[in-house]
Amino acid sequence: MIRRIDHVAIVVKDIEAALKVYRDALGLSLGHIQTIPEQDVKIAFLPTGDSEIELLEPINPDSGVAKFLAKRGEGVHHICLEVDDLETTLAELAASGVELIDREPRQGAYGRVAFIHPKGAHGVLIELLERT
Repeated sequence: MIRRIDHVAIVVKDIEAALKVYRDALGLSLGHIQTIPEQDVKIAFLPTGDSEIELLEPINPDSGVAKFLAKRGEGVHHICLEVDDLETTLAELAASGVELIDREPRQGAYGRVAFIHPKGAHGVLIELLERT
């Protein structure tokens, strides 16, 4: 079911300002920066061993990430777990009574993704990723 922690996502107001800490001060390498219009975010990927830190900057003031930023400020947004088979994982979680945001996968930066609602994971937003 779960293969590994793929990344930890951190919401920031300004990716360039955040890179001064994560890249310049902490010494992490910048993998690349990508915009995902479907999710209204710009993302900076910073590999760390077998995982990544993902910096999220909202590009639409009405997006979910922008609303999160306005309500909670900068900080950890979600943890992403890589799975072998997303449909099977979602079906098993639903059958177990775990509250899901997505019952069907959607496109993410590295493959298909779906989210577990924080109410179903003790206050943590969890992204499930099936890499393609």
